[in-house]
Amino acid sequence: MSIRAVRKLITAKPTLEGAGVHLRRAFGFGQTSDYDPFLLLDDFRNDVPEDYLAGFPWHPHRGIETITYVLAGTVEHGDSLGNSGAIAAGDIQWMTAGSGIVHQEMPKGDRVGRMHGFQLWANLPAALKMTKPRYQEVKAADIPEVTDDDGTHVRLVCGHFWGKTGPVEGIAADPTYLDVSVPPGKRKTLPVETARHAFAYVFGGSGTFCNASEPLAVPTEGVGWWPHATPPAEVDNRSLVLFDRGDEVVVQGGENGIRFLLVSGQPLQEPVAWYGPIVMNTQAELRQAFDELERGTFLKQDR
Repeated sequence: MSIRAVRKLITAKPTLEGAGVHLRRAFGFGQTSDYDPFLLLDDFRNDVPEDYLAGFPWHPHRGIETITYVLAGTVEHGDSLGNSGAIAAGDIQWMTAGSGIVHQEMPKGDRVGRMHGFQLWANLPAALKMTKPRYQEVKAADIPEVTDDDGTHVRLVCGHFWGKTGPVEGIAADPTYLDVSVPPGKRKTLPVETARHAFAYVFGGSGTFCNASEPLAVPTEGVGWWPHATPPAEVDNRSLVLFDRGDEVVVQGGENGIRFLLVSGQPLQEPVAWYGPIVMNTQAELRQAFDELERGTFLKQDR
């Protein structure tokens, strides 16, 4: 077994999106190959209603899948296919934009004004860029949960883990999407398939992600750290950890434990042409999409 080394450690950056929603962006609109098949992760946790109520009014998507995971408050949605509804605390909405969809997402706080959640974008391979759009909406009660003997707790949104299978199906990137909580002081090893890209996003507590080789507990006089040793990565709220290759992630909970998303997927290794809410493979396809928006032929609901 090989521990995945920490390749990058990033703090999510404040960003303004939609009609004026204040959020934190962990990654997106930059180097896509590091996170392939994922494109973007936004953390829209906010306790000030004025900073999120303007929401994300009607806008298009093509060529991607968006995954919205709500922790507190609700997100009301509607789309050009006639779907509408709301997802609340613990719920998941997985939207395959495919050939094109126009939708809106309007966050509403809970009774004390909290709106907490995440949105992840997953890329679609070229063969499925123009697939038929669809929604998968999963309620909190339908998401499998498992607690290990040491108290580590996992909610399984998508994929296979510890003998459980997540409720979201038929996703091109075949991702595993976990919500993991590790108790204070506990050290936990979590399997991740070697061929996948993987990252963790911390949103509660603090802790340490072990690197491929641990440093000595006490540096040896005249030697210091062993030449091959890499210090572990200490992380806290809004830390993004991008892992290198390996088949397991090792984490230890801090004083108050640690809670994080652990996401992995099979890289598509395809060219990316990306502008705003539309992600294609070539600039010509991108121009065609925006031309269709202007001409009113963007939606392909007859597919």
